[in-house]
Amino acid sequence: MRIPAAPAALLAILASLAPWAPAPALAQDPPRCEDARLGAVACIAGRLCECRFERGGQITGLPDMFRWDCSTLRPPCGEGILPATPFPTPGQVQPGIILTPPRR
Repeated sequence: MRIPAAPAALLAILASLAPWAPAPALAQDPPRCEDARLGAVACIAGRLCECRFERGGQITGLPDMFRWDCSTLRPPCGEGILPATPFPTPGQVQPGIILTPPRR
Protein backbone atom coordinates (compact mmCIF):
# COMPACT_ATOMS: atom_id res chain seq x y z
CA MET A 1 0.00 0.00 0.00
CA ARG A 2 1.37 3.36 -1.01
CA ILE A 3 0.80 6.56 1.01
CA PRO A 4 -0.05 9.68 -1.05
CA ALA A 5 2.64 12.37 -1.14
CA ALA A 6 0.84 15.05 0.91
CA PRO A 7 0.05 12.85 3.94
CA ALA A 8 3.52 11.28 3.75
CA ALA A 9 5.13 14.74 3.88
CA LEU A 10 2.94 15.71 6.83
CA LEU A 11 3.85 12.47 8.58
CA ALA A 12 7.57 13.18 8.02
CA ILE A 13 7.20 16.68 9.52
CA LEU A 14 5.35 15.35 12.57
CA ALA A 15 7.93 12.62 13.07
CA SER A 16 10.75 15.17 12.96
CA LEU A 17 9.04 17.30 15.66
CA ALA A 18 8.46 14.36 18.02
CA PRO A 19 11.80 14.59 19.88
CA TRP A 20 11.11 18.25 20.78
CA ALA A 21 7.54 17.68 21.90
CA PRO A 22 7.07 18.61 25.56
CA ALA A 23 6.78 15.72 27.95
CA PRO A 24 3.56 15.39 29.93
CA ALA A 25 3.64 17.08 33.32
CA LEU A 26 4.54 14.73 36.14
CA ALA A 27 2.76 14.88 39.47
CA GLN A 28 4.83 16.67 42.06
CA ASP A 29 5.59 15.05 45.38
CA PRO A 30 4.18 16.93 48.37
CA PRO A 31 6.73 18.97 50.33
CA ARG A 32 8.47 17.20 53.19
CA CYS A 33 6.77 17.50 56.55
CA GLU A 34 9.57 18.11 59.04
CA ASP A 35 10.43 20.13 62.15
CA ALA A 36 11.20 23.27 60.13
CA ARG A 37 7.75 23.20 58.49
CA LEU A 38 5.67 22.52 61.59
CA GLY A 39 2.31 24.27 61.16
CA ALA A 40 2.77 24.86 57.43
CA VAL A 41 -0.14 24.09 55.11
CA ALA A 42 -0.15 22.70 51.58
CA CYS A 43 -2.89 21.88 49.08
CA ILE A 44 -2.55 18.11 48.57
CA ALA A 45 -5.18 16.23 46.53
CA GLY A 46 -7.77 18.99 46.95
CA ARG A 47 -7.40 19.18 50.73
CA LEU A 48 -5.61 21.88 52.76
CA CYS A 49 -3.21 19.68 54.75
CA GLU A 50 -1.24 20.83 57.79
CA CYS A 51 2.20 19.61 58.84
CA ARG A 52 1.87 18.28 62.38
CA PHE A 53 3.77 16.11 64.84
CA GLU A 54 1.69 13.03 65.58
CA ARG A 55 2.33 10.45 68.23
CA GLY A 56 2.61 6.87 67.14
CA GLY A 57 1.56 3.92 69.17
CA GLN A 58 1.46 0.19 69.57
CA ILE A 59 -2.07 -0.07 68.22
CA THR A 60 -1.34 1.81 64.98
CA GLY A 61 2.17 0.40 64.68
CA LEU A 62 3.45 3.82 63.58
CA PRO A 63 6.38 5.67 65.17
CA ASP A 64 6.26 9.27 66.41
CA MET A 65 6.87 11.49 63.38
CA PHE A 66 5.89 14.59 61.46
CA ARG A 67 2.96 13.91 59.11
CA TRP A 68 0.60 15.80 56.83
CA ASP A 69 -2.85 15.99 58.42
CA CYS A 70 -5.23 15.68 55.44
CA SER A 71 -8.24 14.36 57.36
CA THR A 72 -11.80 14.94 56.24
CA LEU A 73 -12.13 17.71 58.82
CA ARG A 74 -9.56 19.82 56.95
CA PRO A 75 -11.00 22.39 54.50
CA PRO A 76 -10.89 21.82 50.72
CA CYS A 77 -8.53 23.83 48.50
CA GLY A 78 -7.61 24.26 44.86
CA GLU A 79 -9.68 25.10 41.80
CA GLY A 80 -13.37 24.34 41.58
CA ILE A 81 -14.08 25.22 45.21
CA LEU A 82 -17.42 26.96 45.70
CA PRO A 83 -17.47 29.82 48.20
CA ALA A 84 -19.30 29.15 51.44
CA THR A 85 -22.86 30.42 51.57
CA PRO A 86 -23.66 32.60 54.57
CA PHE A 87 -26.11 31.43 57.20
CA PRO A 88 -29.55 33.01 56.92
CA THR A 89 -30.33 35.79 59.33
CA PRO A 90 -33.02 35.15 61.95
CA GLY A 91 -36.46 35.50 60.39
CA GLN A 92 -35.19 34.68 56.91
CA VAL A 93 -36.61 31.48 55.48
CA GLN A 94 -34.68 29.21 53.14
CA PRO A 95 -36.48 28.42 49.88
CA GLY A 96 -38.31 25.12 50.02
CA ILE A 97 -38.84 25.21 53.79
CA ILE A 98 -42.41 25.68 54.95
CA LEU A 99 -42.95 26.78 58.52
CA THR A 100 -46.32 26.00 60.08
CA PRO A 101 -47.41 27.04 63.56
CA PRO A 102 -47.65 24.21 66.11
CA ARG A 103 -51.09 22.70 66.77
CA ARG A 104 -52.65 23.02 70.21
